[in-house]
Amino acid sequence: MVAGRGAELLRAGTSSGRATFLELFFDLAFVVALTRVSQRFGDLGSDTGWTLVAGLGRTLLLFLALWLIWSHTTWITSRYEPERSIIQAVVVGTMFAALVMAVTLPRAMEERALPFAVAYLLVMVVRPLVVAAALRGHPRRLVPFRLAAWAAVAAPLWLVGALGPDQLRLPLWAAALTVDYLAWALGWPLPRLGAAAVSRWRIAGEHLAERHQQILLIALGETIVVIAAVFSGVNYSAVRAAAFTVAFTTSVLLWRIYFYRAGQLLTEALSRARMPGQLGAASERTHALIVLSVLVTAVGYELVITDPYGSLRPTWLLFVVGGPVLFLAARVRLEYEIFGRVSRSRMIGLVVLLLVTTVLSRWSPMVGLSVVAGVLALVALLDALRGRQRPLEDSASPIGRETTGIHGSEA
Repeated sequence: MVAGRGAELLRAGTSSGRATFLELFFDLAFVVALTRVSQRFGDLGSDTGWTLVAGLGRTLLLFLALWLIWSHTTWITSRYEPERSIIQAVVVGTMFAALVMAVTLPRAMEERALPFAVAYLLVMVVRPLVVAAALRGHPRRLVPFRLAAWAAVAAPLWLVGALGPDQLRLPLWAAALTVDYLAWALGWPLPRLGAAAVSRWRIAGEHLAERHQQILLIALGETIVVIAAVFSGVNYSAVRAAAFTVAFTTSVLLWRIYFYRAGQLLTEALSRARMPGQLGAASERTHALIVLSVLVTAVGYELVITDPYGSLRPTWLLFVVGGPVLFLAARVRLEYEIFGRVSRSRMIGLVVLLLVTTVLSRWSPMVGLSVVAGVLALVALLDALRGRQRPLEDSASPIGRETTGIHGSEA
């Protein structure tokens, strides 16, 4: 009977796979958060050497902390019924903590380290305990207990890093985040209880796919905001207007390349997978790279629109070319996850961008972004030609096909 009451929180087979309005509301906190991540990347535009490396490391760490919060929340609403009051309360509480992390993020590695760390730990430690209590006697209550236990192990590193000397913050937080991600990858194993691998979880595949697509659209929306905000804040010129146009075109091409066809078929692939948790875990990691690449590309837009024909320093190439390179590499990975093959058009684009990077270092930012847009347009054109020459494929993911072990105690 106790287990039955806890079972009310689990998603039923008849539950809608669509994201709820509450989840879309929750994403508003991450609109702010991703904007702040992009802002921190943008502040590195004039840095060089180890200063640049350290700045990139700090910003990447903060992004990964935010991504872990967003991903865990997405898995919760894919695993549990988001219409239940307790799950809604959990989502709203997480939204507030994420908003605190977002507003402290610009100085999270400096004087605002403590509120950032505390907000993160409230989600990682307290939230799973709330879910476990709501599940009462249901066997799945052991999964959130595992999450809380592992998060508690990393908690001292977060707190000492926040309260200790500034020079120790990055290594301590990097160690803490490594523990959190490693625990996730291993399934939060505990003595006698074993592990609860995410790949074995029963989830709403359609819901998880939709959430990944939505966070990608939020990241693309960030690029549009950057384009508009930067262009409206500088003196008008025909050259800047051209840079504005090329930047917008690049974002459109990123959207097109993502959704044709693997991004469009992600929902179908997760719905067909016998083990959607396994494919969902792989897709989650891929989308982390895609979202990061889009944020980095947005910084390139800002640099180009601000100074279209200035000196394209190597630091600028990191954003103008590096972002699209990372995007295409992650998109190749997504192609394999959906179709079990490597995309030729994206590999061509990736190789071309890598080959022209050295040449672009001698040209202006405007030329660099224009070349990037041209390569992305070539990838989109090759996709369109391939679609005309042969029938559109169905998803045939090689991930999540296993039929054994699906009905484990934590599934």
